[in-house]
Amino acid sequence: MARSPDSRSRGRSQDKASRKGAASKTSASWLKEHFDDRFVQQSWQDGYRSRASYKLFALDDKDKLFRPGMTVLDLGAAPGGWSQVAAERVGDDGVVIASDILEMDSLAGVSFIQGDFTEQAVLDEILAQLENRPVDLVMSDMAPNMSGMAAIDQPQSMYLVELALDLAQQTLRPGGSFLAKVFQGEGFDAYLKSLRDSFSRVVTRKPEASRARSREVYLLAQGFKG
Repeated sequence: MARSPDSRSRGRSQDKASRKGAASKTSASWLKEHFDDRFVQQSWQDGYRSRASYKLFALDDKDKLFRPGMTVLDLGAAPGGWSQVAAERVGDDGVVIASDILEMDSLAGVSFIQGDFTEQAVLDEILAQLENRPVDLVMSDMAPNMSGMAAIDQPQSMYLVELALDLAQQTLRPGGSFLAKVFQGEGFDAYLKSLRDSFSRVVTRKPEASRARSREVYLLAQGFKG
């Protein structure tokens, strides 16, 4: 039996309300998980801008990323968790240049450039800030806005890390290092190979602060061949 226009309208309204309710429950669940997260709570206690700081601490403790006086380039830096750690570890004689398309509140010891580093004007500003210093470490914690659809998200995430690698190859000193968040999936193996072509040592890391269910891993490439 055909449904009347009114019943179809009511059905659509009920479907929309159901989807909205499900989305609200998902958002509430995510917020609870986020605020209950021990690394989120630790970041509040320690005064760091994000839980991502603890990923970088773990990576540095294991692989000795930083030393005083280094020049570091942080891509996708907002809200500044990684830049904060880098500035502390390179000290007053070091240089930390951060860039993001999003705004970021100022940080002591960090020069921030807002914009898309793939645009020439932004790239020129980054290079000007470097003042011809060779870069010791390029870091990228960039990720696209996730849709939840792997066929869309994975190519976008790989595109970002490919751009980050391209900038690293332009700015790193011989022997320098590159650290990037990469999502496992299509394109990962080819990217890993390209790193091995350009660096003498490449390792995969999954720090404790990285959520277990996430496909993210961190690729650390050391010994840039130039």
